[in-house]
Amino acid sequence: MAKVKRKAVMNSLQAAARLSRTTLAARLLAHGFYAGQEQIMLALDREDGQTPGQLAARLGVRPPTVTKTIGRLQAQGYVAKRSNAVDARQANIFLTETGRNAIRDIEKAVRKTDRIAFAGFDKGERRMLFDLLARVEANLGDTRAQIDDEADDLAEDTPAEAAAAEA
Repeated sequence: MAKVKRKAVMNSLQAAARLSRTTLAARLLAHGFYAGQEQIMLALDREDGQTPGQLAARLGVRPPTVTKTIGRLQAQGYVAKRSNAVDARQANIFLTETGRNAIRDIEKAVRKTDRIAFAGFDKGERRMLFDLLARVEANLGDTRAQIDDEADDLAEDTPAEAAAAEA
């Protein structure tokens, strides 16, 4: 078997991720959704009434990104904001009836993209790929935590200390 370079593996992983997002985005756009909106819709389908902060944490994105997407989904009539009964400063996000009906379209787009992406794969290959990608995700998740810790450490340094550390 030919030797595979690390760079080639990472390039293939990135290309596959980009192509899967592009393919899914095209299918979702046919139903009126923009990339990323489906993640919020599916998260609300699993647990309706989450706050924007909860959604951001579950999806691994920044709260301003979620807030902007929620605004678009609200304008499209898919979600509604309601004040939290306990803390009026908080808003909870709920699927509307239109949003609930759209879940089927989102799931159908995901299934079709999945079928295209994994055409010719048997169950064992899919399982192996899942396991390998889970390991990559865990490794990168650990790295992200390390990067966040390093950023926090740098933020605590004075400008002179930060410059000295970089030198």
